[in-house]
Amino acid sequence: MRASELRKHGIRIKLQDQPLQVLAMLLERPGDLVTREELRTKLWPADTFVDFDHGLNSAINKLREALGDSADNPRFIETLPRRGYRFVGAVDPPATPPGQVGRTLPSASEPASRQQTEGRAGVSPPELSSPGLAAAQPAEPSAPGAVLPAPRRSWRTPAAILALAAVLAALFALDTGGVRTRLFGKPAAARIQSIAVLPLDNLSKDPEQEYFADGMTDELISELAKIGALRVISRTSVMQYKKVKKPLPLIARELQVDALLEGAVVRSGDRVRVTANLVQASPERHLWAESYERDLRDILTLQSDLATAIAREIRVKLTPQEQQRLASTRPVNPEAYEAYLKGRYTWHQFTVQGFQKSIEYYEQAIRKDPGYAQPYSGLADSYVQLAGRLLPPKEVMPKAKAAALRALELDNKLAEGHSSLAYVLFYYEWDWEAADKEYERALQLNPGYPLLRSVHGFYLAARGRPEEGVAEVRRASELEPAGFFSCGELRTLYYARRYDEAIEKYRRARELYPPGPSLCAWAGMPYEQKLRFEEAIALYRGTIPGLGAETLPTALLAHAYAQAGKRAEALKILDQLLALSRKRFVSPYDVSVVYLGLGEKDKAFAWLEKAVAERMGLLVYLKVDPIFDPLRSDPRFAELIRRVGIPP
Repeated sequence: MRASELRKHGIRIKLQDQPLQVLAMLLERPGDLVTREELRTKLWPADTFVDFDHGLNSAINKLREALGDSADNPRFIETLPRRGYRFVGAVDPPATPPGQVGRTLPSASEPASRQQTEGRAGVSPPELSSPGLAAAQPAEPSAPGAVLPAPRRSWRTPAAILALAAVLAALFALDTGGVRTRLFGKPAAARIQSIAVLPLDNLSKDPEQEYFADGMTDELISELAKIGALRVISRTSVMQYKKVKKPLPLIARELQVDALLEGAVVRSGDRVRVTANLVQASPERHLWAESYERDLRDILTLQSDLATAIAREIRVKLTPQEQQRLASTRPVNPEAYEAYLKGRYTWHQFTVQGFQKSIEYYEQAIRKDPGYAQPYSGLADSYVQLAGRLLPPKEVMPKAKAAALRALELDNKLAEGHSSLAYVLFYYEWDWEAADKEYERALQLNPGYPLLRSVHGFYLAARGRPEEGVAEVRRASELEPAGFFSCGELRTLYYARRYDEAIEKYRRARELYPPGPSLCAWAGMPYEQKLRFEEAIALYRGTIPGLGAETLPTALLAHAYAQAGKRAEALKILDQLLALSRKRFVSPYDVSVVYLGLGEKDKAFAWLEKAVAERMGLLVYLKVDPIFDPLRSDPRFAELIRRVGIPP
C-alpha cells in the first residue's frame, strides 16, 4: 500500500493510479459494499470534468484484468448492480514486525508520504550476523495476502533446482499472476483487421445533443477508414445498435469484425471529452481505454489522435501517407463544426427533406468558417442527391461542382471532395476519363469510404464492366453489412444480369436490416426480368412512401403494371406524372420508363431526348440496363449512347 504497487508472486503488475485507489478502498472494507457514491465522492470530485460512470467502469475493468478476475464469476470483485462493489477474496492483514504495533490498511486517500513515514518510523534494519542467515526482522510483504519469506537458504542443491524448475514450469504453463507476461511481454493479440465504432453515448443529458454524439461517431469512423489495412464498418450499420443492449461478442459476430470501439462523449460549452474502450471480440478481451479532452476548436486533432492510438494499439501498420493524413488537422470554429455535424445528421436521413435541410447547415458552417473544407464536400453531396429527384440537374450540379472544387482547394487530400467531384464528372458532365482519375485518387486517400466504393462500382458497371462493378459494390457492402449498400449490390447484379443472385441479396438484406431495402428503388427490377411481376409491383409500392418526392419508384411501378398486362393502372400513373410535371420538376427519364413499359417506343425516345437535354444522370446506364433491351436494335438508341459518351 505504501508503494502503491500491486504484485503477484513478487512480480509487479502495471496498474494505473485510479484502479489502484479503487482497490485500496475495497480492501479497507473487505466483504462490505462500497457504494458508487462513496467512490465518486473520494475519487471523482464534483468539479472534475469527467464522465464518472464511464471512468469507474473503466477502472474496474482494468482492475479485473490485472487480477485475472471475471465479472460473471468473480473471485475478487463482485458487482452489485447500480449500487457498488464488494471485495470477496480472502484478505490477510499486513504482517506486523516484532516490536511494532499492528496497524490497519492505509486509507486510499492517505498521502503516500505519510504512509511511508508511518510504516518505517523507528524501525532500523538489523545487521546481518553472518552470511547465509536470514535477517532477524522479516521483510515487509509487498501486497496484501503475501507471505513472509522463509529463512534464506542455499538454492544450489539439485533438489532446490528441480523444485524451482517445477514451480517455474507450472507458473509459465498457467501464466499465474502474469509471469509470462511480465517476463516476456504480452502475448500477441489476435490479428485485428476489422473494427466497428459503436454509437458513442451522449452523456450531456440533453436530447438535443444526440446529433453531436452521432456526428462524433461518424467522424471517428471516417478517420479510421483512412487506414487501408483496416476494414471499418460504416455508420449506417453501427447506428442500429444505438441504445441497444447486446453482448459485445454478439455484435461483433453480427457485424463480422475482430474488435469493437465503444465509448461516450460529453460536451460542456466549448469543451469536449471522449472516452473510448477498445475490445477484442474473440476471445473477448479489453485491449485499451483512454480519455481525450479538448477544446471544440481542436476536435479534429482529438479524432486524429484517437484513430492513431487505436492503429498503434492493434498494430496496424500505417503508410507514410496515412500518417500524414491523420496528422494533418487544423483548428475549426466551434459553431462551424456544430453546423457541419447537423448537416451530416440530416443528410443521413436520406430523404429529399433531409438533403434540403443539410444544405442549410453546410452553408451555415461555411459562413462561420470559410476555410473549413468538409462542409463544402457535404454541400456538393447534398446537391447531387437533389439533382433529378427534386431539381433539374442543370440547376444544381454546377453548384455541386463548385463546392467540390472549393473543398479541394482548401484540402487536396480530402477523399470526400475527390469523390464528390468524380460524381459530378460521371453523372452530369459525362467526362468518363476525368471521373476515373478522381475516383482513383479518392480511393487512394480513403479506401474504406463505403459510399465512394459504391458509386465507383456503379461507374464500372456503367462503362460495361458490370462484374467489376459487382466486386466493388460488394466491398461497400462488407463495410456496410446492415443493408443500405445491399441496394447497390442488387443494382450491379441486375446490370450484370445475375437476377437470381440479386433477388437473393435483397431477401437476405430484408431479413438483416428491413429499413435499408425499403429505400431501394431498384428492388423490383430483377423480379421483372424473371417475369415475377406481382412481386415486383409489391416491392415498388412498398418503396414509394420511403423515398417521398422521388418519382422513379412510381415510374417503375407503372412499367411493371404495363408489363403485367395492367395497362389501365399504368396509364393512370402516367397521367399523374404528366400532371405533376406541370407543377414541378419531374425527371423525363422517369416518364420515358413508363412509355417503354407500355411499348410506345417513339414516345419513349422523345422523352429520352429530353432527358439528354436535361443531362439526367441515370442515362449513364443505357449500355447495361436490361430495361432498355427493347430499344437496342433501333439506331436511335446507339446515337443516345454516343451522345452520353459511354466508352465502347
